Amino acid sequence: MQKNDLFPLTIEDMAVGGEGIGHDQGMTFFVKGAVLGDQIMARATKVKKNYGYARVEEILRASENRVPEVCPIARQCGGCQLQALSYEKQKAWKERRVRNDLIRIGGFAPELVDRIMEPILGMEKAFRYRNKAQFPLGANREGEIISGFYAARSHRIIPIDDCLLGAPENESILKAVKDYMRACGIRPYDEVTGRGLVRHVLIRKGFASGQIMVCLIINGRELPRQQKLVDRLTKIAGMKSICINSNCKQTNVIMGDETRCVWGQESIVDYIGDIAFAISPRSFYQVNPYQTARLYEKALEYADLKGQESVWDLYCGIGTISLFLARKAGQVYGVEIIPEAIEDARANARRNDIENAHFFVGKAEEVLPEFYEGKGSFAQRAGESEKGTHSPAQDRGGHGQAESGENICDHGQVESRENTGALKKTEGSQEKKGRDAVVSDALHPDVIVVDPPRKGCDGICLQTMLRMQPDRIVYVSCDPATLARDLKILCQGGYALKRVCPVDQFPQTTHVETVCLLVLRNSVTHINIDVDVEELVQDKRGQATYDQIRDNVKAQTGLHVTNLNIAQIKRKCRIIERENYNLPKSEDSKQPNCTKEKEEAIKEAFKHFGMI
Repeated sequence: MQKNDLFPLTIEDMAVGGEGIGHDQGMTFFVKGAVLGDQIMARATKVKKNYGYARVEEILRASENRVPEVCPIARQCGGCQLQALSYEKQKAWKERRVRNDLIRIGGFAPELVDRIMEPILGMEKAFRYRNKAQFPLGANREGEIISGFYAARSHRIIPIDDCLLGAPENESILKAVKDYMRACGIRPYDEVTGRGLVRHVLIRKGFASGQIMVCLIINGRELPRQQKLVDRLTKIAGMKSICINSNCKQTNVIMGDETRCVWGQESIVDYIGDIAFAISPRSFYQVNPYQTARLYEKALEYADLKGQESVWDLYCGIGTISLFLARKAGQVYGVEIIPEAIEDARANARRNDIENAHFFVGKAEEVLPEFYEGKGSFAQRAGESEKGTHSPAQDRGGHGQAESGENICDHGQVESRENTGALKKTEGSQEKKGRDAVVSDALHPDVIVVDPPRKGCDGICLQTMLRMQPDRIVYVSCDPATLARDLKILCQGGYALKRVCPVDQFPQTTHVETVCLLVLRNSVTHINIDVDVEELVQDKRGQATYDQIRDNVKAQTGLHVTNLNIAQIKRKCRIIERENYNLPKSEDSKQPNCTKEKEEAIKEAFKHFGMI
């Protein structure tokens, strides 16, 4: 097989990126745009030793699972990888992906997975679910102003005024902005020259409230003839907030540091269930509120709260899960690395009159050990009032200066966005229940809920969770592979996996969320667990066993790699390797070098597991 060869191919499976998978002449081929069951004429675009890539030259026989793509730029944009696959098959594929990772990476028995796994929670209507959109603006070859989305792996704008995943108002908002720019002679930003004014249009909508916010990101401080834009946008039903964000740096980061409201409210309000959330231009807020409510209800069901429990919510964001839990728990402690998110969490708690939720700025892998190990006086101060705000940095240096150099104000407010290493108790309106009782609650939680980023939980965080021995751990995941890896560690540390439920948070895409329940074995009388930190934490940036890396490479490329191959690439990437792994018996012993294509495949696996 050589590049540009034409050959028939039957699509037998689909890869994690949504590509069709077929086999020919002993090789595995990945085909973008092909769906399960398609019979196609494929043209090879890249050929390796055991695998290759191809494109669809002709569909010889369309799969019964194939449906027409309703978006005119679906293939160019690349955001909806599964749009050509029927929604029922999308859900089935996502269920199978979660199941396969639990078995292959997590090492769980197929019989167990089949017994505890619930049907995926899908949507009735699989479009128009995104409450946030960011449209870049630019100019076409004729110099006309265009809006749209970037083509995959590029900054070339594909022109379009609407996205079928987003709110229907997006189209009229973009039209109003471009009409204003043409009328006032305002040019879009050019990434190459650094000239032009309007960079992006950010649109947010509260689906439950109907409130709409528009924020223009501009390469400057002022918007000329601003009122003309306001006049156009305020004609759109639901408009509540118009903001300007200044980003004068020549960067591909969308938003700058300065945002101001030029009309209406500084934030809009939306609801998940009966809990209200304030949303500003920079706020993190789940983009699919319909499915978020179902996901949180499932997490709440798994937590099985009776009203007196102490709960930790790790990676809590703006407190969405925390506030759901607080309605049913005794005390909830939320941890998030982004200071602005914690400020929003605190404000959302006040907005909903929730007094039993307490929030901390910091990395979960730093906050949890601080509490558990009682470093300095932090654990003792956990029960103090909001005016007794404290940082472990004060214990280390006595000057309120944390290791990363951020400033902790005396009154407990976060001074700047750079305070991502800070760890402090935020303001709260809780009535004191006694310092010792609160500290005890925090140190011995009944339930820990984790909702980590795609790379999964940090190893130190997992280790501390095992030492704290909560009766139940509810794990909310956005990546089945890292979920399976972390579940394996937790189960080796004394927990049993009891329930698993996939949630389709992003229809038409390959992403799938999963909610899992783990229960401590013999939880009536806690067991002693001796956890080897080195076993759990191969590297703080990410963890994966050799088996998991091998399986990932095999699944993605069809290549077989050895432990020695992986060890060689680990050393190249400066990933700390334990002494007894795959080292030669003598310094001058000869070892075969890993081939270039295997090296690339292993590095991709490292990226997948958050190791590099």
